[in-house]
Amino acid sequence: MSEVEALQAQERNLVLPHFTYEDAWALGSLLVELARERRAPVAIDIRRGAQQLFHCALPGSSADNDAWIDRKRRVVERYGESSFLVGARFRAKGTTFEDSSRLDPDRYAAHGGSFPVAVEGAGVIGSVTVSGLPQAEDHALVVEALERLHRPAS
Repeated sequence: MSEVEALQAQERNLVLPHFTYEDAWALGSLLVELARERRAPVAIDIRRGAQQLFHCALPGSSADNDAWIDRKRRVVERYGESSFLVGARFRAKGTTFEDSSRLDPDRYAAHGGSFPVAVEGAGVIGSVTVSGLPQAEDHALVVEALERLHRPAS
C-alpha cells in the first residue's frame, strides 16, 4: 500500500458519529495528556468551521507553532483532507506542494499535523491540528488521539 493509500484509509476509518463541544474538549484533553506523557513541545488547535473550540500551548512550543497550525489548517479547509495527505499526493507526483500548488506558502503548508474532523452524514466539519514535532509525528499524534476518541477503551 502506498503512503497516499494508507493516509486515505486513515481518513476513511476516522469518520466520527458526532462532534460536539464536549467531544472537542475530550479530544483536546487527550492530545494534551499524550503530549505531556511524551514531553512533546506542541501547540494544539481544534476547530469546527471558523470557531476555535480548543487551543493549548505546552512548554517548549512558541508562536511559530501557532503560525504553522494556521498554515496546515488552511490546507485541510481548502482540500478537505489531512495536510500530510495533501503533501504526500504532491510528493507521489514527483513534486512538492510549495512548487506546484500555486498557493502562497506563507498561508498554506502541506506538512503533517492537521487532520479533518469528519462526521457521518455531514462530511468535513472542522480540523484538529498539532505543531511542534517532525511532521510525521505531528500527524501520528493526531491520528492516535482520534482513534482513541473514535474507539474509546472499554
